[in-house]
Amino acid sequence: MTDTAATSRLPFALPRLGIGTAPLGGLFEEVGEQDAAATLKAATEAGITYFDTAPRYGHGLAEQRLGRLLPPSGGSGPVISTKTGWLLRPRPDGSPGEVITDWTERGIRESLESSLTRLGRSSVDILYLHDPDEYPDEIRRTAYPAVRKLRDEGLIRAIGFGMNHSGPLASYVAKFEVDVVLIAGRFSLLDHEALTTLLPLCAEVGTAVVVGGVFNTGLLADPSPGAMFNYRPVPSETLERAQQCRALCEAYEVPLPAAAIQFPLLHTSVNSVVLGCRSATEVTANAAAARFPIPGELWQRLAEAGFVPEQLLERCGE
Repeated sequence: MTDTAATSRLPFALPRLGIGTAPLGGLFEEVGEQDAAATLKAATEAGITYFDTAPRYGHGLAEQRLGRLLPPSGGSGPVISTKTGWLLRPRPDGSPGEVITDWTERGIRESLESSLTRLGRSSVDILYLHDPDEYPDEIRRTAYPAVRKLRDEGLIRAIGFGMNHSGPLASYVAKFEVDVVLIAGRFSLLDHEALTTLLPLCAEVGTAVVVGGVFNTGLLADPSPGAMFNYRPVPSETLERAQQCRALCEAYEVPLPAAAIQFPLLHTSVNSVVLGCRSATEVTANAAAARFPIPGELWQRLAEAGFVPEQLLERCGE
């Protein structure tokens, strides 16, 4: 495949591979400061220059760690995206407290200013409205106008929506001028939901697409009993499908994670894949998997088995 990104509204190019920092905020299990530092160091050494974060990742911990541990990478620095729509409310003793929704202009601005403080930056490249599935009126009245104003002020370079469901996300792309979207878990070897609604619309209007959750909560990294699928214990039939996919890849001596990572990039609207990593070992393995050569014949076999939509095959082997 080529390194050419899909045409989009973005005023800058997105790297094909990025790091998601939810694990560095303690998703599923805690990550120590030393391991967090090693993870980010491994990412920069692997040439990864896109980092996605959010206030909700560890109640600000992921953003703080990026601010403390991510070294400058040249004159322009890394691409950083964070999210808004939720405010952190610590307890009186300073420990993490509740997270509340706030889609007002004041709340959006407070959220971004707090993120910038934690990140140690004067601006970020992308600000995603985070999981606004149930708030269409608030997005229309206050939140979207607020992020447009922040972009006009130069505090962000691009406006986005970050969500786990492609239908509601597509509705926002249809209603607003959106630079980029982050869709998690809905465009993978096991889930093609985004293909019929979101991706064609993004191609039509020029909205860039970042795909997260390509392992569907780890199942496509290691399809073994006890694995998680979309944040829940994997159903037996889904586990069997994932194991079938792994067997097809192994027949061509291709690691399953390599196919899982590279699959979304077969679609012309997808600019970047973001992978959550909690260790230097995971970063190194995922970076190698992203570069692993995949023969067109394997993509064809995966399509015959229903893991790859036939319409994407024209990009295979590029």
